[in-house]
Amino acid sequence: MNEKQRLEGQQVQTANPSDNNSEKDYSKYFEAVYTPPSLKEAKKRGKEEVKYHNDFGIPEEFRGMGLGRKFYIRTYGCQMNEHDTEVMAGIFLSLGYEPTDSVEDANVILLNTCAVRENAENKVFGELGHLKHLKKEKPDLLLGVCGCMSQEESVVNKILKTYDQVDIIFGTHNIHRLPNILHEAYMSKEMVVEVWSKEGDVIENLPKVRQGKIKAWVNIMYGCDKFCTYCIVPFTRGKERSRRPEDIIQEVRQLAAQGYQEITLLGQNVNAYGKDFEDMKYGLGDLMDEIRKIDIPRIRFTTSHPRDFDDHLIEVLAKGGNLVEHIHLPVQSGSNEVLKIMARKYTREHYLELIRKIKAAVPGATFTTDIIVGYPNETDEQFEETISLYREVGYESAYTFIYSPREGTPAAQMQDNVPMEVKKERLQRLNAVVKELSAEAMKKYNGQTVEVLVEGESKNNPDVLAGYTRKSKLVNFIGPKSAIGKIVKVKITDTKTWSLNGEMIEELNVVEVE
Repeated sequence: MNEKQRLEGQQVQTANPSDNNSEKDYSKYFEAVYTPPSLKEAKKRGKEEVKYHNDFGIPEEFRGMGLGRKFYIRTYGCQMNEHDTEVMAGIFLSLGYEPTDSVEDANVILLNTCAVRENAENKVFGELGHLKHLKKEKPDLLLGVCGCMSQEESVVNKILKTYDQVDIIFGTHNIHRLPNILHEAYMSKEMVVEVWSKEGDVIENLPKVRQGKIKAWVNIMYGCDKFCTYCIVPFTRGKERSRRPEDIIQEVRQLAAQGYQEITLLGQNVNAYGKDFEDMKYGLGDLMDEIRKIDIPRIRFTTSHPRDFDDHLIEVLAKGGNLVEHIHLPVQSGSNEVLKIMARKYTREHYLELIRKIKAAVPGATFTTDIIVGYPNETDEQFEETISLYREVGYESAYTFIYSPREGTPAAQMQDNVPMEVKKERLQRLNAVVKELSAEAMKKYNGQTVEVLVEGESKNNPDVLAGYTRKSKLVNFIGPKSAIGKIVKVKITDTKTWSLNGEMIEELNVVEVE
């Protein structure tokens, strides 16, 4: 959406002069009526060209806007949201703001929101209620809501109606306009709402403040075109837009030069990367094949869709080296009937064949997944098919969810006819299998020596270090603080359901990468 379309999206409505009841109520002539994001518009996948911008910069008139001011961002949801927070933090610092980890000290508070589950939305509304007192104490405080929730019509309307303490609402497509939005909020006494129903262009050279110097996320594409019936993401994140490979490769090279040990390539549907290119045939397999030659010890990617996991990508993963053997591949259900209702557009058989091909090409490959239980019309037999698929694949862990309808999605129009007690019982049974297979997978590590990327102190004990293996297994061990940020060898001495304990036996200063 260009600037003209954005401005057209904000309408000013005046009272009808012929209405006698309104003649003396002059305030009605100045009411601003904001057009909320439209899910109907967001579903349209237009043919308009997505433009590439390599020239992002802070406009001169906004430089120094944040001097003497502090910002605080609370992030909900997925890695994409966390990466968006890194970009917003970079913009804040470029404007002269300082970060703070306390809402009491902040001059600007942003809630970067998730729309995937109802529970996440309820947390945000609860937080807005908690922050209301700060607005009374600090009238100059700016309180904003951004991220995926901001792309939902119902959410924007609810905030406009109920949460007048909010000063700013903006969406996922116009993060690069944060300086303009902040400026408008300082100059205006009205709530500033800037949410685009149509996705924006691809903006390069955005500043970022990454968390730590060990692991980094690299966004390679935006949006999703799959429209699974339960999912709001294609509406909130827009159509699939891929970054150019040369920009991604340059970013990864810079991270390697800065000493990062692991990168994760991010996309809402990461293995659809490149399908929108019209000037060349270039996919995720091609990109991974180039990135694997860069001197970074570990490379991951998430999140995959089984429909787009092609043979070329499998061939590249089989080359090993710094491409890790852990693959997160959401299945959602083991029943063909439920998969059809979900509009996943693959079958149980197709999924299992894909798993077989990956296991054959990548010895030792491990899998994790996402599963929804209690989908509309799911029977006991169909749920049992999910349990049997879980065991057949031999997943080592899973994110499991009870289905909850998201307003605006096709599934929200279906009758939610699985009682909550049945949903909870199914989730309990599934989680028991998840726990059983996780414990089994961990036992295989007993006595083995593994390479651990040390991320820091254990959350439970500052005297213990914690890190992850190539296959994303959490390892706790005692070692020197100098090991943080390095890959070290640890001998496993004890296995638990979700983690491993071990003894550090050697520090690897150099990691050999093929």
